[in-house]
Amino acid sequence: MSTAEIARTAVGIIGNVIAGCMFLSPVPTFVGICKKGSVEQYSPVPYLATLMNCMVWTLYGLPMVHPHSFLVVTINGAGCVVEIIYITLFLIYSDRKKRLKVFLGLLLELIFIFLLSFVSLTMLHTVNKRSAVVGTICMLFNIGMYASPLSIMKLVIKTKSVEFMPFFLSLASFGNGVSWTIYALIPFDPFIAIPNGIGTMFAVVQLILYASYYKSTQEQIAARKNNGKER
Repeated sequence: MSTAEIARTAVGIIGNVIAGCMFLSPVPTFVGICKKGSVEQYSPVPYLATLMNCMVWTLYGLPMVHPHSFLVVTINGAGCVVEIIYITLFLIYSDRKKRLKVFLGLLLELIFIFLLSFVSLTMLHTVNKRSAVVGTICMLFNIGMYASPLSIMKLVIKTKSVEFMPFFLSLASFGNGVSWTIYALIPFDPFIAIPNGIGTMFAVVQLILYASYYKSTQEQIAARKNNGKER
């Protein structure tokens, strides 16, 4: 094994660990949701986007699509399981209107990944063609996953509160983007490098927003508690 291959494997393992932390970072959020019995203003979009992203990357990493990508398959396969659990909790604790939207979104994603798998494995007859087609789609969905918190970022700016933008998810997204960008440079894989580079920038914006509105968030939470005591 060459030095470059050893370095790539090492960075890939680190990327797996950081990505695993990213997938698990919303656990405290969902513990709170279960305790309150409601998803409140939390958005299902980041979790649906992450599930779609994990499914297409799992397909990309298969030996018959893009050989020698075992580390891509392991972490994204695990990510699929974790995100399905989160989405299930959204279905349980959402109101009827939001539950229907989440269910339809999930259904469309499953139909899409089935069709993509079918077309890739039966109509594209070389590894290069499969890698190019699936890789391009992966790139788009990966950018979509990183951009999915934009709706929450809009809410943060409007309310001057980061209460519904989980900090650890933003932090883990930053670490994940950096590690997989480095992984994609040894050797260069544009399908991994480009979306994760862009994702790193999105995560930086989220962290800046968190730092900017953390104080006002604490003030709003304290004000609500004081109003509750007065009643």
